[in-house]
Amino acid sequence: MPRTTTGPTAASPLAALPWEELVTSALLGTDRRPPVAPGGRVPADGPAALLDAVALHTVRRRAGLLPAVPGARPEPTPHDPRPQLPEAARHRLAQLLADRAAPTASGRRGAAPDLTELIPQWLATANRQGFRAPAALVPPLLDAARARTDLRPQALAFAGPLGLWLAALNPEWKFALRGSAGGSLVPDTSDPEAVRRLWEEGLFAERIALLDAVRAREPGAALALLTTTWPTERAEDRLMFLDSLRTGLGAGDEEFLEQALADRSRNVRATAAELLSALPSSAFAGRMAARATSCVNPDRTGAGSGAGASIAVEAPHECDAGMQRDGVAAVPPTGRGERSWWLVQLVEATPLGVWQEQFGGRPAEEIVALPVADDWAGELHAAWCRAAVRQRHPEWARALLGAASAPPAGSPGPASIAERSKLLAVLSEAERAGWVAEFIAAHGLSEAFQLLGVCTVPWAGPLGRAVVDALDIARDGGSYPWSFSGVMGLAERCLDPTEADRLEVLTATPDEQEDASPGAGGYWSEAFQRLVSTLRLRAAMEAELT
Repeated sequence: MPRTTTGPTAASPLAALPWEELVTSALLGTDRRPPVAPGGRVPADGPAALLDAVALHTVRRRAGLLPAVPGARPEPTPHDPRPQLPEAARHRLAQLLADRAAPTASGRRGAAPDLTELIPQWLATANRQGFRAPAALVPPLLDAARARTDLRPQALAFAGPLGLWLAALNPEWKFALRGSAGGSLVPDTSDPEAVRRLWEEGLFAERIALLDAVRAREPGAALALLTTTWPTERAEDRLMFLDSLRTGLGAGDEEFLEQALADRSRNVRATAAELLSALPSSAFAGRMAARATSCVNPDRTGAGSGAGASIAVEAPHECDAGMQRDGVAAVPPTGRGERSWWLVQLVEATPLGVWQEQFGGRPAEEIVALPVADDWAGELHAAWCRAAVRQRHPEWARALLGAASAPPAGSPGPASIAERSKLLAVLSEAERAGWVAEFIAAHGLSEAFQLLGVCTVPWAGPLGRAVVDALDIARDGGSYPWSFSGVMGLAERCLDPTEADRLEVLTATPDEQEDASPGAGGYWSEAFQRLVSTLRLRAAMEAELT
């Protein structure tokens, strides 16, 4: 039965006590700290009287709260002119994002596609088609990008101005305001006043996007824009802005980059030196070439089959002030010799065409095949590799890679798969795919993962067939597919979806051989079923977006 009262005092004899005293009695217990009403009277039902008093105090406190001061209303979201997403594609995106948040069971992956791994490809296709994100799906999209940094550029580009608007209101999405330019839509770059206003007042992500857009349209105008605020920018921002100059890099940037060599930030100085080294006719490239050619020369002692048939190396004996001013780091990393460290920096900053002049017009393939005296071959070839990547020089990249079928140790360039991947990225898409296909045919898949990562998606026919053939060979070998899970995952995302029908035959469980691992055939069958179903799902996604 509810308690009836005639007023606040009757209902709560302790109502006059301060709130702090009531809290103390509640924490210590009414047996140890009985609440005492005014006049020294202890209520007969101490716990109940205490709760009554607390309830009354709570109502009083709530009634006495001052209303919060209202903040300024946010500005309306900027207009996004991109067309709406087709309904089927909208449902697909909702499904992909919902699957991302679903808990995953441990153990076997099963034959069902991994929807989470398809989000980057879906976003890339949607951005190519120029669609805008549905407003209701922007929050879960930002959550996905917060959890996965690899999604951020594409996710922010797709979320557009609404994504940035929401990120300004939610601290959990502040990453969208910091770094990626992909999430902002820039104004008409032909409107000088709009460009100037956004450059001076915009968020960092918007300014990066603006600089990239202006640079793509008119490199000189972007450089002029950057110089207006360069002295006042933070070091980390200067580094990002400087990186934008890679697009359309030309002789007109040389003066600015020469000045950046004296920047107070070491990273800015290093980036300026790297950009200058990609300008073969720059004064910087000339200075570095003069230093490098004084260290690396044809061996003219007459040894070998003729003068200049080998390479002589004499590393620098000091790192003078001029070298340091041009970005040469004087202190080597731990475990590295000073002279070899200085030599490599000089060679990698020297235009590669200089070496063909230095060695009597020999092509790159012949130069890298020449013997190098005193065990300097590794250092010299490593520096040439970095120069080929930096200068985007296909001839030298091709020469340093060597034949794909040759053992890595027998190639003129690096045996490191990571370094080979960088060289491959310099070649055309078709040549890249052909080289990797030949590498897989000769060496299998055990070292091909990084090489496959630089190939254009979807993989070209010969490359796709080489990967599938190698997987089929591994299956016939009777081993478990887990050691090839990385390549299988890449195949799910990168094989041409039209290959699904041709792969159907591989989904059957093969007869188990005597020397095969127990149950391996079933696992392989499951893996190929997942591959085929993923390819078909990718085809459906592509159709929904196009």
